[in-house]
This record gives sequence, structure tokens and C-alpha cells, in this order.
Amino acid sequence: MATVPRSVERASRRKKRTIPPLENGDHLDQKTFHERYEAMPPGTRAELIGGVVFIMPSPQKIAHGESEPLFSSWLNEYRVETPGTRLLTHSTTIMGRKNEPQPDACLVILPECGGQPWGNDDDYLHGVPELLGEVSSRSESIDLHEKLAEYEKAGVLEYVVVALRTARVYWFVRRRGKFKEMKPGPHGIYRSEVFPGLWLDAEALLRGEWKQMAAVLRQGLASPEHAAFVGKLAAKRER
Repeated sequence: MATVPRSVERASRRKKRTIPPLENGDHLDQKTFHERYEAMPPGTRAELIGGVVFIMPSPQKIAHGESEPLFSSWLNEYRVETPGTRLLTHSTTIMGRKNEPQPDACLVILPECGGQPWGNDDDYLHGVPELLGEVSSRSESIDLHEKLAEYEKAGVLEYVVVALRTARVYWFVRRRGKFKEMKPGPHGIYRSEVFPGLWLDAEALLRGEWKQMAAVLRQGLASPEHAAFVGKLAAKRER
């Protein structure tokens, strides 16, 4: 069996040692950030937002641990009933030279169905997702300021922030190139403009009431708008 020469091993170790660790507030381009991120210890979670590094805290409080699975489950129920869409959670998303976020949830339309983002041979998501979602506690200020501004510039179509400290859901939709905060409709229900049938009872989410969330979502999935959207995605796939 062939062995690696010791000189090559030493050179490889020296190269690894020369990669500086990520620090909060570092100003980096996406390529440099990605290289340093891959060299960080397992379990590290960091994001590049507008060319600035944010290292996310590992400990999470109970409210975050309860709300995030509900939020992801809600999106996953929609994905299952909407062929041509994909849900990713905590996935690195490479969005240009200054942004590499790792959002809590990301709902996208598949490229063959007309979607914006795509997967490369590196198995990372590239491009701009249609919908990004964050469940925020400690990161609430970042999610509602730095991320909001960068996602708007990048071309994200919808951005949902579940702000736990203030017990509020923010839903931003892209209109004329700018984010506009969308207000809930009758009975406090949010209705996605990009993903027809994706309906959310925000108060139920904040209270942790999955049955109510699921019931409202099922109403959206049964709507004519959702059926038309599924048909549209299928037609694009067949072209």
C-alpha cells in the first residue's frame, strides 16, 4: 500500500495551521470565510452577512428548541404536498461574494421548476432562495437588521422571522425590489405570495399549538391557488 511521504504530511499540517480561526466581526469575502469555516472545530456555527462574520451561540433556550421544530414541520408539511419544492434546514447557502448564511429554514423551488437557487458539485446551495426563515432569540437584532438588509439586496423573495423575545412574527415580501412587511389577513393568518397555500397562524406558532397550525395550513393546501401553483410547477418540469 502506498504511503504519503512525511514531507507532504508536514506541509499539509503546516497549511492547516496557517488558516486563522473565525472571530466575530471579521471582515472577509465569501471564499475566505468558507475556507476558514471548514477548518473550524465540529459544531461551530457561523455566518457571513454583508462581509462580516457572525458566530452563533451554541446554547439554545427552551423556547427556541420548541419553536424551531414547529416552524420546520410547518414548512415540511407544505413541501410534501407541493412537488417541485425543497426544504433545507441549517444549510449553508452561498449568496454572492459577501454572504454565506446558514438559515434555520429555507424553502426553495427546484431549478427544473423555475427556481432561483441550485446545488453544485460541492453539495452546497448556491444562489438566492425564494423563502428564508429564522427562529430568533439571541440573534433577533441581527436577523431583523443586517440579514434583512442583505437578503433584500440579494433578491430573496420572502423572509420570515419568528422573534421569540418580543413574541412576534415578521413576514417580509419583495415588492418592486424592496422588502415590505406583510400584515396578516383575516383571523391573523399570513398567506405567502410566493408559495400559494402556505398559510400560517402566527399566534398558534408562538403558543406552540401545532394542531391549530396544521389545521390552518391544510386550509391553504386545499385552496384553488395551491392547486394552480402545483400545476404550474409540474408544467415547468415537463418542458
